[in-house]
Amino acid sequence: MNQILVTKKLYITPELKRKKKVYKFEFCLSVFLVCVLTFACIYAEYDRNKSESVSQGILENLDIPEEDTTVAKKNVLVVVLDDEEQNEAIQEQNQPQQSPTIQKVIQRTTDGFYYSTVATISIPKINVNYPVIDGETESTEETDALLKISPTRFWGPDPNEVGNYCIVGHNYRNTRFFSKVPTLVEGDIIELTDLSGRMISYKVYNKYQVDPTDVSCTSQLTDGRKEVTLITCTDDSKQRVVVKAREIK
Repeated sequence: MNQILVTKKLYITPELKRKKKVYKFEFCLSVFLVCVLTFACIYAEYDRNKSESVSQGILENLDIPEEDTTVAKKNVLVVVLDDEEQNEAIQEQNQPQQSPTIQKVIQRTTDGFYYSTVATISIPKINVNYPVIDGETESTEETDALLKISPTRFWGPDPNEVGNYCIVGHNYRNTRFFSKVPTLVEGDIIELTDLSGRMISYKVYNKYQVDPTDVSCTSQLTDGRKEVTLITCTDDSKQRVVVKAREIK
């Protein structure tokens, strides 16, 4: 009996003890890493939900007047009965029309950058409806901070003006921000509304991928037309997806 016990004890060598400790350490390390990765995923999802909530909150509180349609009534035929009524009609037509007051609300990010909402973007096909925000410094740090909140003006003129209005947005690989922008195809519609309430529809005419350092898509050579360019990451974040759209007249 004692011989059997001694024989069994001999099998537990220092090498086996060392391996046992190594396996135990690796197991504990694996459990720790799984916990860290799980926490990171949960926090990332929370952060994305928070960004979505902030963006939609901006949209809900945005006070954009209804589009002024008086311009479309310029060609109305007016019948005048006598000279006195004609003079009154001319004077009334010459009165300057008051445009709606546009007030930009300045807000501050948690990183200390200031921004304002300059437009709203809607893409019915992929259920996109967000405010477009713009910073003050156009620095890389500022843009990174604003992109966590909502799609951001990257380059170009004022919204719905002649030129190439460029908007950049995060691809969260779900349904938020510009995640579905890479699925757009030629002919899809993008709607941009400025702070005066003017909404212009743009039709997609091109889509392609570029390297992150390639900013040729921001060129303002539009031959006097109004264009919108959407920029986001590919799913692997290695390249940028560029969607070009032109005003529908």
